[in-house]
Amino acid sequence: MSFNTPNSGSLTGLSMNQTLLVSARKVAGQKVQLEFAEIIEKGSNPVNVLAMFNQSDSRFSQGGARRAWMTVEPTDASKLLGVDITDSADWTVDTLGREVLMLNILNPQVLIGDELINLKVEVVETTEGTEWQVANLETSAKRKGKDGDFIMHNGKHIFANTRIALNKANHVFLTADASVATTVSASDSVFN
Repeated sequence: MSFNTPNSGSLTGLSMNQTLLVSARKVAGQKVQLEFAEIIEKGSNPVNVLAMFNQSDSRFSQGGARRAWMTVEPTDASKLLGVDITDSADWTVDTLGREVLMLNILNPQVLIGDELINLKVEVVETTEGTEWQVANLETSAKRKGKDGDFIMHNGKHIFANTRIALNKANHVFLTADASVATTVSASDSVFN
């Protein structure tokens, strides 16, 4: 039964809440790592009006697709996905020398019993980082922009983790602490 179609989507054509099974990559231990991407709507974020009025200008991008990776057993994943990702598939070598299989499957599904179930990227924010995240705080904690200030929740760093969910993603987004704004009253003004 064929239900996932390779090359049915792309990162450039991905729309809000669509999922893309981008690729498979061979990793240690005869395993394969699947890469997923999804542009996730975060309802708690206010609309960036400037970005909205400049949406055709890439400098005003509100971010791309969120990524999630899942390491799998190739034979089991091939059965569940209905797509061959075993050694007999058409693997290539990327510029870093890794064996990859480009899939670009739009809205991938898994077959469980007789039911097709959607795969979704799920974001879970937490203030409890993994050992690696805590050791690499500069690159792993959530920031305002690429090199901006850290975004905190109750005075603690926020770490955004992704995973793959079945049918519906139950995102967990933490509320950021209020930014500290400084104001100058008219009586403090240098012009008085």
